[in-house]
Amino acid sequence: MTIIEILTPAYDAAWLPWAVQYFFLVAIACTTAITATYLVFKPNHAAERQLLPAAIVVLAVSAIAAPVALLADLHQPGRFWHFYAYISPWSWMSIGALLLPIFVSLSLLFCLLWWFGKHSLLRICGVALTLSALSILLYTGAEIMVLRSRPLWHTYFLPVNFALTGWLGALGAMILVARWLPGGVSALPAVFMRKLCMTAITLLAICALAWALSGLLGLDASFAAAFELFSNYPAWRLSLFGSLILALVLFILLRVPAQRLCTPYHSLVAALVMLAAAWVFRWIVLMSVQGVPKYGAGLYLQSMPLGSNGLLGILGVFGLCVALLAIITLLMERHSSYVSSRPQHA
Repeated sequence: MTIIEILTPAYDAAWLPWAVQYFFLVAIACTTAITATYLVFKPNHAAERQLLPAAIVVLAVSAIAAPVALLADLHQPGRFWHFYAYISPWSWMSIGALLLPIFVSLSLLFCLLWWFGKHSLLRICGVALTLSALSILLYTGAEIMVLRSRPLWHTYFLPVNFALTGWLGALGAMILVARWLPGGVSALPAVFMRKLCMTAITLLAICALAWALSGLLGLDASFAAAFELFSNYPAWRLSLFGSLILALVLFILLRVPAQRLCTPYHSLVAALVMLAAAWVFRWIVLMSVQGVPKYGAGLYLQSMPLGSNGLLGILGVFGLCVALLAIITLLMERHSSYVSSRPQHA
């Protein structure tokens, strides 16, 4: 009788926490861009346009911070220019390298046009920005979905969920940053804000039910793979229960009267829960799924380093967002003071 012992080597994950930050921020940027474009086509006197300043801040912060996280996730500086020196049309990452600079440029241009009050140009830029945002949402979802070796990723529901959870996080970010803008959260259009949040929650629930139904009908292998994990591993059952509890808490927070949603304390809790839901979803999809062996049984042991490729990197990206938020909200306050002090002409 022969005994063969198989040892599993330790190696770095393909996706590091930098990727979670990037997918989190770029989804917020894209869905904020689409929401902001919708708002600029509203009449100037419409109450919904009061959300636009918060959307501009979120768009500027996330559009600047997202590429920083992506560059850090490339591991090697040379990989950045390789995307342009050796274009690979069959690779979604290569396509994304061409699409992302366009989106970031249009996002910053959109913010500048709003700043200088160029409303006619703002609408034209908004249309182009929306198309660019949709292309980014497509590429970020597709570059993970195309991996057939992992059934949990290889599903058409993944890009849709990335977009919807990104929109949920974007709405939470708008509610959060509004407290540092002139007028505070009370200046937000409460009824419209609650309507958007409930729409995002409803669409996510419909998407989850459609995913489960397609899995039960044998049309989507990712549901069967997820069900096996939830059945066999306590860690995954805990993540499922935690996700359900988080969804229930969020539903309760958003079912309150509209005016209460825009009170200082309630808006803070709701915004943080919405942002946490979007971030945790990406952590589970990108990091936890990598702990599932492609072949074999059990789960890989995972540990997050404390350095730049782990906890420090996560804190660093959020620190960058805080710094950008402080600078941009200060500029927004001065901009508001300048606009209100200008003489009005008949």
